Amino acid sequence: MFYGGWKDICSATSADGKVFERKTNAQGTVTIFGAPTGNTRDPMVVRVGDRWHCYYTAHPENKGAVFCRTSPDLKDWSEARLVARGGQSGDGPYSSECPFVVELEPGRFYLFRNQIYGKDAKCSVYFSRDPYDFGIAHDEGHFVCTLPLAVPEIIHRDNQWFIASLLPTLNGIRIARLAWD
Repeated sequence: MFYGGWKDICSATSADGKVFERKTNAQGTVTIFGAPTGNTRDPMVVRVGDRWHCYYTAHPENKGAVFCRTSPDLKDWSEARLVARGGQSGDGPYSSECPFVVELEPGRFYLFRNQIYGKDAKCSVYFSRDPYDFGIAHDEGHFVCTLPLAVPEIIHRDNQWFIASLLPTLNGIRIARLAWD
């Protein structure tokens, strides 16, 4: 499991999915990588080609953005790359929450980027053929739509797609089948 420690991305392992043990680095801390920007959190890790990609959010200078780092082995990570900021989602500190990236088919990537939680939930969806560019300060060629839900995660199982998101009350999760148009 990967998790955000507010200024660092960290990980923990579990044999049963219930009890987790934090992994430590050579310095004895839980940091896998950090960012001088602070507020580094909401990691999601996906395999693209021969590399792992960790997408996460931060808001340097109070401007929300999605960043990505890559790794061949989940231990050594590249430098951070800015992959999304601004556009219709805005660039306020919470405009790029809980990023989730899906490679629908080879070379077709979708970024789900949360802006609002609760009863007025809002998540924006962006498209790209490049997993490192979902639009920086522009939407042209990237923005697909907004969804009235918060913190979506996409699940592909047995050739079926599902979307999970927070309930509007923020006290649970809902899951529905997902169809791609």
